[in-house]
Amino acid sequence: MKPALKPHILATLPMYLFTLAFIVGPLIYMLVLSFLQREGNWGVSAVFTLRNYARIGIPEYLATFIQSLQLAFLTTALVALIGYPFGYFMARLPPRWRNRVMMLIIIPFWTSSLMRLYGWMIVFRANGVLDSALMGLGLTGEPLRLLYTYPAVAVGMVYALTPFMIYSVFSSAEKLDWELVEAARDLGASSLRAFLTVSLPLTMPGLFSGVVLSFIPSIGLFFIADILGGNKVVLVGNLIHEQILKVHDWPFAAALSVVLMLMTGLFIWLYGRLTRRVGNTGGGAAIPEGLV
Repeated sequence: MKPALKPHILATLPMYLFTLAFIVGPLIYMLVLSFLQREGNWGVSAVFTLRNYARIGIPEYLATFIQSLQLAFLTTALVALIGYPFGYFMARLPPRWRNRVMMLIIIPFWTSSLMRLYGWMIVFRANGVLDSALMGLGLTGEPLRLLYTYPAVAVGMVYALTPFMIYSVFSSAEKLDWELVEAARDLGASSLRAFLTVSLPLTMPGLFSGVVLSFIPSIGLFFIADILGGNKVVLVGNLIHEQILKVHDWPFAAALSVVLMLMTGLFIWLYGRLTRRVGNTGGGAAIPEGLV
């Protein structure tokens, strides 16, 4: 008699089937499609070609990738500057106040992200909330027309992604041994030096996680650029969306998606290398000599 399947194999079998059907399968299909040739309005010809990848080097499309990366780096930097201190100091709050602040961060997620972005449209539009406030204070004499501009898209990205940075840093800062910080202060370190030599290295994994959770989505969140930037800010996600729904060039859209996936994969690989390096060095939390 054949041996029966072990219970743990049966328990994990649905997960493997789901992964093959809805993750590995579509990825393989997208990769194969990127090497095929477009035929007609909706058709695809089974002819191997590298033309789809060669088209990405066209200045127009290459500029879109560069603009997407620039916005991703800018968004990630702003998210880190806002989210890191917020998550760090939230971890130091008393439990009661900590829960209240966490609830305030979660509440906006109860509303559709599209509805929240339309709220930003009301803020940024000409003679909107922001313009009225600035003109009422006498800081501006006429509407700024911030809607459908690069700064509006950047604000929308930061607004959407900052909570991920906050919770990533909070999860690391919450586990921080504050006695190490107190020991550094007892040895004569200033508050800033104690933070730079103890707190920051120990919370670096949370910062790295927040950077990954901010950088990767900011490359492909095309609906934010579409709503707040109009047709003036075009990201790779907008380009893929246009190739699928308007141009109907599925092979080229697949090639763009493959390149975007490789870019994000490279970033995740760098994140893994940095995380392992921080872990191998013990987080760099050793108190340096000469503090006193």
